[in-house]
Amino acid sequence: MKTTLIFLFSLIFISPFYNCQDTLIDHNKKLNVFIDCDYCDITFIKQELTYLSYVRDRLLADVHVQLVNQNSGSGGEFYTFFFYGQHQLIGNNDTLELAVDVNQTSDEIRRSQMKIIQLGLVPYMIKLGYAQQLSLNVSGFENNETTTEKDPWNYWVFSTNASGWFNGEELYNSFNSYGSFRANRITEQYKIESRVGFNYNLSQFKVDEQLIKSERKSQFGNLSVIKSISDHWSAGVFSNVQSSLYNNYKFSGSFQGGLEYNIFPYEESTQRQIRFQYRIGGVHNLYNDTTVYNKLNETLGSHEINIGAEFQQKWGTVAGSVSGSHYFHNIKLNAVNFWLYLDLRLFKGLSWNVSGNLAFIHNQISLPMEGSSSEDILLRQRQLQTGYRYWASTGITYTFGSIYNSVVNPRFGD
Repeated sequence: MKTTLIFLFSLIFISPFYNCQDTLIDHNKKLNVFIDCDYCDITFIKQELTYLSYVRDRLLADVHVQLVNQNSGSGGEFYTFFFYGQHQLIGNNDTLELAVDVNQTSDEIRRSQMKIIQLGLVPYMIKLGYAQQLSLNVSGFENNETTTEKDPWNYWVFSTNASGWFNGEELYNSFNSYGSFRANRITEQYKIESRVGFNYNLSQFKVDEQLIKSERKSQFGNLSVIKSISDHWSAGVFSNVQSSLYNNYKFSGSFQGGLEYNIFPYEESTQRQIRFQYRIGGVHNLYNDTTVYNKLNETLGSHEINIGAEFQQKWGTVAGSVSGSHYFHNIKLNAVNFWLYLDLRLFKGLSWNVSGNLAFIHNQISLPMEGSSSEDILLRQRQLQTGYRYWASTGITYTFGSIYNSVVNPRFGD
């Protein structure tokens, strides 16, 4: 199992926790911990690290542990662990990192996550007077020589997948299939991502002894090459090809160049980012049916701008973006899109989440002239003319009662 631990023991040797003027807080008090992670096996962690007290609200914790993940260049995951000291430990914060390989099992990943949490809590345990109960075992450093393993793939990662799903009943059946192939190469200086694939969906309904079919199929391919310019600037080129019955494309191919500026350094992207993107390029379309603009093929230029922001802090996550685009030959052929995501812990026991998207659409150049039949509308076999599109969701959670949540009881589980 290849697991990369960065700054593994930095907390132990250089952390400000070890100020000789500090005094111990309470030798008999267990550490109250709040683990803020939607993709961790919390039950497993509770079963293994039984010397901790797990609380249900971050404001009740001595230490708030927050995990943020990003995709790594090798196809795996890169986790950043933020440790926030609270109450008597306020101001004692630190960060650990973990990279997991794409071939690691779920059990290996959860054990690696648990180990990082365990190590990150060591300084807090010492602060509470548990130094005599702790032991340190360091392996893998028998000599001081460091070797660099040569990568025979030169950072290229390839993956392929195919999947199918079907269901049915007496008057209805459905079949869906998907397949793709990816080739990516991600380094500090370049980010190259490519993908080709297909989608096929078939639904059949039996109405009054008549069989009604709804069929969708599409193929796609895309390539992006992004160059790191500085801690705040990036440049890239992007290409895309596709065919789609739903969107009336026999063939569509586009090419764009773009620039991006991030107000904050990219290395802080796990916690905060405000990015400005600009792209300019063109597209060539061949249509299955003549469009509402009386076209069977056309080549058009366009540009777009996107402003996006994301903040992941111990009080929650805030993210959003606004984007706009239009074709050069007719500025009225434009689109504007708004997206928002909030997941906030408002106060003790109360959390609120809301997400939504609103788009104003005036650039449906591929709509067929013949329009859509009732069957097309009901079965969504073709793109429908619309001036806007939206979705939204929200939820609120309030928890009260005992602050502790350390007991695991698997009886009659789901």
